[in-house]
Amino acid sequence: MAAHLQSASGKAERPATGGSLLSYMWKYRTLYLISIPGIVYFFIFKYIPLFGSVIAFQDYNIFNGFAGSVWVGLKHFRTMFEHYDFLRILNNTILLGLYDLFIAFPAPIVLALLLNELRVVLYKRVLQTIVYMPHFLSWVIISGIAIGILSPSTGLLNKALGLFGADPVYFLGENSYIRTILIGSGIWRDTGYGTIIYLAALAGINPDLYEAAEVDGAGRWRQTMSITIPSLLPTIMILFLLHIGKFLDLGFERVFVFLNPLNTENGEILDTYIYKVGLLSQQYSYTTAVGLFKSLVGLILIVIGNVFSRKTTGESLY
Repeated sequence: MAAHLQSASGKAERPATGGSLLSYMWKYRTLYLISIPGIVYFFIFKYIPLFGSVIAFQDYNIFNGFAGSVWVGLKHFRTMFEHYDFLRILNNTILLGLYDLFIAFPAPIVLALLLNELRVVLYKRVLQTIVYMPHFLSWVIISGIAIGILSPSTGLLNKALGLFGADPVYFLGENSYIRTILIGSGIWRDTGYGTIIYLAALAGINPDLYEAAEVDGAGRWRQTMSITIPSLLPTIMILFLLHIGKFLDLGFERVFVFLNPLNTENGEILDTYIYKVGLLSQQYSYTTAVGLFKSLVGLILIVIGNVFSRKTTGESLY
C-alpha cells in the first residue's frame, strides 16, 4: 500500500529535499507527532537490542561483557546445524509455520467474506463481537479451556466420543495431536479479530460494481470471485507479506502453555528451545545465533515475497 499522502489533484505528494522537506513535515506535523510514540517504541525495543546480536559470534561471558568476551566466528552456527535437537525442532517449526500459513492465514479472509454476506445488521454486529472476544484472552486461559475440553477424564470431547463407545484419548499427551491443537487454538483465538482489516477493505468496495454485475446476471458467487476477491487482493498480499516475515516466529506463549514431556517431540519450536537452552542452561551466545538465524530467514522471506507481490499485484511493503 503506497503510503504517500494525496494532494487535492489526486496525485501523490512526495517530500522534496532540504528546506522543502521541513515545510512538508510541518504541513503534516500532526501525523508526524502521532507517529513519535511508535518510532520511540521500535527504536528502544527493536533496534537497540540488535546490537546484542554480536554475542552470536562470541563465547559471551556476562562478567566480561561484549568487549572482553572471546570471538569465535561462526562456531555457534555450525553447532546449531550439527545438533540433532535443533534440526528436529526446526522441522517442527517449519511444519507449524506451513500449517499456519496455509490453514490459519486464509481463515480470517473466509470469515470476513461470510460476515460480509449477512444483511441483518444487529445479527452481524453480535456475531462479530462474539468472534472478536477470544483474541482478548491470554494463552494461559486458552490452554485452560483446551485442557478442559480435551481432558481424558472430564473433557467434553472425550465424553462425546464415549457416547459412540470410543475409549478416552489423552490428546495433550500424544505427539500426533499437538500440532493440530496448536493450529486449531490459534485459529479459534485470532480468526475473528483478523477479519477487522478485511471487513474495512470490503466496506471500501464501490457498490456500483455489484449493481452492474447484478444487472449482467451475476450471482453472489460470481460477484465474490470477480469483484470481491480481486478488490481484496492488495490487502491480502500486504498481510501475507507481514505474515511470512513471522514464518519461524509462532510465539513462545502460544506453544509453551501446551507443552509437556509427552508431546515435546512434535510440539517444541525454536522459541521454546531458545527459552530452554538460553535462559535455563545459560547458553546465551548459542541461542542468540538461533534467534539471528530466525530473523535472517524472516528477512529473506519478506524480500522474496515483496518482489513477487510487486510483480503480480503491484503492491509491496517498500
